[in-house]
Amino acid sequence: MRVNDFDFTFDETLIALHPARPRDWARMLVVPAGERALGDAVVSDLPDWLQPGDALVVNDTEVIAAALTGWRPRDGAAARIEVNLLRALDPWRWQALARPARRLRPGDRIVFGAPGGPCEEAALWATTEARGESGIVTLAFDLSSPELDRRIELIGAPPLPPYIGARRPLEPSDRDDYQTIFAARPGAVAAPTAGLHFTDALLERLEARGVSIHRLTLHVGAGTFLPVKADDTEDHVMHAEWGRIDAPTAAALTEARARGGRVVAVGTTSLRLLEAAADGEGAIAPFAGMTDIFITPGHRFRAVDMLLTNFHLPRSTLFMLVAAFSGLERMKRAYAHAIARRYRFYSYGDACLLERAP
Repeated sequence: MRVNDFDFTFDETLIALHPARPRDWARMLVVPAGERALGDAVVSDLPDWLQPGDALVVNDTEVIAAALTGWRPRDGAAARIEVNLLRALDPWRWQALARPARRLRPGDRIVFGAPGGPCEEAALWATTEARGESGIVTLAFDLSSPELDRRIELIGAPPLPPYIGARRPLEPSDRDDYQTIFAARPGAVAAPTAGLHFTDALLERLEARGVSIHRLTLHVGAGTFLPVKADDTEDHVMHAEWGRIDAPTAAALTEARARGGRVVAVGTTSLRLLEAAADGEGAIAPFAGMTDIFITPGHRFRAVDMLLTNFHLPRSTLFMLVAAFSGLERMKRAYAHAIARRYRFYSYGDACLLERAP
């Protein structure tokens, strides 16, 4: 399909710069299958839209402090370099998004942190190994994991998306705000944002309703940051991300569906991993490894019946996914409804609850 088919316009003042407080007070647009009316609700109403026996699947990845600010010394001058770590290549090398990447060339040294100051022990040096397209660079650090991981967490910051970071400075509250309550396995360089809406009180109400909660891990990676530059969806290449579904979780989800329950994915990350792990009959198998599944209209969904997700960028792979799940024209009408009613968009914004199209 043409990427332009997934374009839409909206008022940029709808971009949420802070999350709702409490988290589950965010608004939630309910998009039923078929031509049934859209519903305006809030996330705390979620138990009312689910049924006993449904299985809610959340992503327990933990966002690392992947935003680093450093300096590249060369020829007696120093240039400021901002880096977002994207993917670990081995214990000491990372693929990263650098700004401005044009200031870097292979062999350049970058220092992150505070060399020569009271926090000398926090300084972190890296060598630029390669510079690719779209600002992507390969950095070889002087340290290796696990010490490298500890140092990154010490001097790094939450990797807020550019549509937030360009509009306000990082705030101390972002360290908690940009992390879900499920976070347990470090490795993501962006938050699985649908999970940001959950509170302990909401989980208690879901369990009281008879909805089971299940956890998987997908470390959100580079694809979240990179725009779709191709004109046709067939020409876009997804970046691979690491995910894991353990055997007890796979068995429990398959059993829930066999009993007539629905699998409700919290976030596109959960949905993508479930679909990658499902067989032709919809049974979910244990999974551990990389996935680059790219879901566009025409995909036959096998494992997921409902999806809770945020509102996504136009022309993005995430909007393509929700269009595949609920229908392109249906989602364009839903987004027009959300824009007209001033729903808040993107990572810190409101949510929508989608039923899978027949």
